[in-house]
Amino acid sequence: MRDDEALTLDPGSAPPATTTSAPDLGTSAAPVGGAPSSPDAGALSAAGPAPWVRRLVVVGLILAAVNLRPAITSLGALLKEVRDGLGMSGTMAGLLTSVPAACFALFGFAAPRLARRYGPGTVVLAGMVAITGGLLLRPLAGGTPAFLAASALALAGIAVSNVLMPVIVKRYFPDRVGTVTGVYSMALSLGTAVAAAATVPLTDAMGGSWRLGLGVWALLSVAAIIPWVPLARDRAAAPPRRVTFVKAGSTEAAGREQAAPGQAGPAAAAQAGGEHGSIVRSRTAWMLACFFGLQGTAAYVTMGWMPQIFRDAGISAGEAGLLLAVTMVMGVPLSFVLPPLAARMRSQGPIVVVLGVFQVAGFAGLWAAPAAAPFVWALLLGVANCAFPLVLTMIGMRSRTGGGVVRLSAFAQSTGYLLSIPGPILVGTLNQASGGWGVPIALMIALVVPQVACGVLAGRNRHIEDEL
Repeated sequence: MRDDEALTLDPGSAPPATTTSAPDLGTSAAPVGGAPSSPDAGALSAAGPAPWVRRLVVVGLILAAVNLRPAITSLGALLKEVRDGLGMSGTMAGLLTSVPAACFALFGFAAPRLARRYGPGTVVLAGMVAITGGLLLRPLAGGTPAFLAASALALAGIAVSNVLMPVIVKRYFPDRVGTVTGVYSMALSLGTAVAAAATVPLTDAMGGSWRLGLGVWALLSVAAIIPWVPLARDRAAAPPRRVTFVKAGSTEAAGREQAAPGQAGPAAAAQAGGEHGSIVRSRTAWMLACFFGLQGTAAYVTMGWMPQIFRDAGISAGEAGLLLAVTMVMGVPLSFVLPPLAARMRSQGPIVVVLGVFQVAGFAGLWAAPAAAPFVWALLLGVANCAFPLVLTMIGMRSRTGGGVVRLSAFAQSTGYLLSIPGPILVGTLNQASGGWGVPIALMIALVVPQVACGVLAGRNRHIEDEL
């Protein structure tokens, strides 16, 4: 798929501008004279998804979000045991903590093409199945390559679902982007925190086997498959499709986008036109990608290495997992508050700055005295990690159309994850080379400066359609 090709979220390709195509909800092109083909055509086009579908989408979003991080944070809590069991070096363990970012980048780039061909609901369903399969296979791995392959399968499912969550929100809830983003971000934080806190106790209860401690999370992911089965077939919320309006007494046809509910036809056409052109020309898209990548670096270093930092400071494995859970659970209330707040602001720069201050304070505490006030450092980094729901909200706000959000979400997340790959690897390598955590944490503090700068620029009141 070319970057300048218009995206649609239903399985079919967009029809050519010179042909007449009926919208998904049953309307047809107007006959000569511009009148609707039936009195109910306009009502049908504005009907949108049924209420039960929207409720099912909320359930599906929550269950999917709960399963988007346990594969990662459960591993962070048992990283020492996994390293010992598989004979991993520090650099290899750093590579393992970077696998999520690598998979998110690789498979995230494929998400728009898959969504265009099969529909976003179908792709999310496949993602939930992949997560379940990876979590079931990972405990069976006999060596590091097999473990990495099983992890990659689960992370591929997480990757495509990550990219398509903002798309699903924009598709079904275009008037409540901030609120619904907050709901699934809260669920994501809850799943992250529960996995971090419960993995070690569950492992101990099952005889101390890290394989069982990791594999038990497949049971949770099975539940997420159920609501996406009917949603995979839903087409009610498909975005506007191209129709042809013919002037009375004339054979001249002008291809225009059918207006979405609450939009005028010419405005919708203008917005759709902005979906063409290379997204790499958008400064806002690049700033979002860099902000996403830098906050992702901090998040994956926190999830992958913070428990080890605490354990090296003399804190027990169970308490280190609990501290990671504290960091993750901070996202539960804040992920519900921040996105709606950000959606009401013209610029999200002030929130970016505040989160950056918390991040510096948290890493500085880990550097100076990790065992002195571990819960304080965990709380500070938990607040800082709410840059993730913030950037997801910004992605939904920086485009006017559903197709634009698909492109922006795929570009910002995939490029951002590519940028975040070296961070966890470098942290592991610096720790092994220096014999301590001072140098790696100093690096993380230094990276806050460009992170805040990119976030402030990405938070300006702009739309990518105006920059293409």
